[in-house]
Amino acid sequence: MGADELSKSQIFIRRLSSSLLLWGLLLAGLFYKDRTIADGAFILLLALLVTSGLWEFFALAKFTGLSSHRTLGVIGGMALVGTVFYLSAKGSSRSSVAESEILILALMLISTTLWHLFRGEIGKGIQSISITFLGVLYVALLLGFFTKMRFYEGIKGEWFLLYFILITKASDTGAYLTGSLIGRHKMIPRISPGKTWEGFAGAIILSIIASALMKKYAGHHLIGMTWTHTIALGAGLGVTAVLGDLVESLFKREAGQKDSGHLFPGLGGILDVLDSLLLNAPIMYIYIRCVHP
Repeated sequence: MGADELSKSQIFIRRLSSSLLLWGLLLAGLFYKDRTIADGAFILLLALLVTSGLWEFFALAKFTGLSSHRTLGVIGGMALVGTVFYLSAKGSSRSSVAESEILILALMLISTTLWHLFRGEIGKGIQSISITFLGVLYVALLLGFFTKMRFYEGIKGEWFLLYFILITKASDTGAYLTGSLIGRHKMIPRISPGKTWEGFAGAIILSIIASALMKKYAGHHLIGMTWTHTIALGAGLGVTAVLGDLVESLFKREAGQKDSGHLFPGLGGILDVLDSLLLNAPIMYIYIRCVHP
């Protein structure tokens, strides 16, 4: 076996191992019969995603030349995700969850401001506090919608969450395959030279197909999702997934980095895994909250 073949084999094994770990935690967190184990797997996955995602975000900001309060940001993000999980799991009202999120963000504002007041570098205050908050909002607040979907009352939330993840990843796959095979016309080359309009079309088509397949074979779990919803939501999530990918590409382009991190071998950084999911999470939640009967 040559060095190149070995390298490809190693990349494949690492990618497979990382994917199995993440999908294993997710599926256990959604469908394991023992509630204690399921909740443990789900919160472990969330903790892994929020800590590594925030760490990578603040690292990208540093590469860009921007300062932040990394430790306070990670602590605040963990508190935000953990509180949403705790309150949602015990059946608290949506207004109570929202008020708790606002309270944690307010406490974060106070703590980061006071820290900078007494220990921060003069001339970096507004920048550091702003970047810290952007990271928490971008990673932790958006990840909180995963929990809100899972515990949404009146529906099988675990199935709607799985649907949202599969459709989003179908968009990623469609964009990559179509763009690689027939991509010619660049979308926004100044941000992501690899993204093409053909890939964009492929993302939408495959996400619609995946949505239709979920409706056909798991529709009895997705109660209330009509065929009109299925097609429209598949297309909408496909579009927003591409936009989420472009947003993170913008962050990496400004930081001069190819990947957001290296925590999961073969997959790049955790933000490379989450980028499309983060922007799609509130879109799916709006559907459940405002459109779904």
